[in-house]
Amino acid sequence: MEITEDRLYGTGRRKTAVARVWLKPGSGKFKVNGRILKDYCPQEVVQSLFLYPLRLFDVMDKYDVKVNVGGGGITGQAGAIRHGISRALIGLGEDVRIKLRREGLLTRDSRSKERKKYGQRGARARFQYSKR
Repeated sequence: MEITEDRLYGTGRRKTAVARVWLKPGSGKFKVNGRILKDYCPQEVVQSLFLYPLRLFDVMDKYDVKVNVGGGGITGQAGAIRHGISRALIGLGEDVRIKLRREGLLTRDSRSKERKKYGQRGARARFQYSKR
């Protein structure tokens, strides 16, 4: 979390996705990788996932959000953006941090894909066994 010249910054991670988020006072514009939100992610469910921290404090129309995100898929990137926004909002004060912590938004979701093991079909699935 970093505060520079009226801007708030946070880095979010989820699976292999990494999001760098900047919040600056404005009118509520949301840009992801230089594209507006609806162009980047048309699914309403995914949009609501990473807009949740802003709605929690009712600051949707008070900040312009700029995000650079890479790696992973849509869900991983949405989780990374949400984590980054939450970390950036810490700059608003201690009471904000406590509420974000209570909602579980500051904890990095460390779940990721388990690697495939040799001698097996997948991470846990074995090759089919034939008795006869």
